[in-house]
Amino acid sequence: MQPIPLRIYVPVGLDVRPPVVLYLHGGGFVQGSVAYADAAARAIAAATPAVVIAVGYSLSPRFPFPVPLEDGYLAGLWALANAGTYGGDARRMGIAGHDAGGNLAAGIAAMARDRKDLTLLAQALIAPLLDPSMTRLADGGRLVGADLSASDCAMAYRAYLPDVLQHLHPYVAPLESRRLQRLPPTLIVSAARDLCHIEGETYASELIAAGVPTETTRYAEASHQSIVTHAGALADVAAFFARRLHAAEAGPRRAQRTSHPQRHASQE
Repeated sequence: MQPIPLRIYVPVGLDVRPPVVLYLHGGGFVQGSVAYADAAARAIAAATPAVVIAVGYSLSPRFPFPVPLEDGYLAGLWALANAGTYGGDARRMGIAGHDAGGNLAAGIAAMARDRKDLTLLAQALIAPLLDPSMTRLADGGRLVGADLSASDCAMAYRAYLPDVLQHLHPYVAPLESRRLQRLPPTLIVSAARDLCHIEGETYASELIAAGVPTETTRYAEASHQSIVTHAGALADVAAFFARRLHAAEAGPRRAQRTSHPQRHASQE
């Protein structure tokens, strides 16, 4: 059994229990840790405010699909059972992710809809990798300042999806799914200098067509990697979660940010 590291960010000074947000870091499925999530998790925890749980899912190629996805889902179930210990209200839970974490977040949202033992009220996908077919990449030759290449994407998908048939699975290729109804309200944050901005924005259009309340923003000066620390983008994510997760009577949102030491949830 592989332990799942969690790092928990708890806003303090609130008069009400804040909602909970799961956060899945980037790294192309093959690298990264909860430390990768620090800037985004701190910003979301403070500005939403919310208890943010950064998930250190298992990495590919040692742990290919569906292990990282199931790790994230298990972390959601752990949050449902334990978020109250940290002052969070797990009845109001959202999920966010960047890069590969955006792919996992989208998959976990679909799993929650289908399995019905976890309720997610909102998802925010930051420069997500959503298209294993790689047929919707922008023209890298026309993007100034791009920091992600088509070969980077291909390596990531090969590691995570060693079986070519997995490339069409709806939990990893949401753009190929014809079953997008009843997914949670969604925010897609894209970067104009990112090869993947077309697939993210296409997914936003597909969700809207399926009746899912969806918002999208694009930052002209941002790249695939820089978007996850972009102050405006993170403010958008926090504002989205504040609208979708905070009850109308939530009261004052005074918060300072702090984090608990890293903790582990065993995969059982």
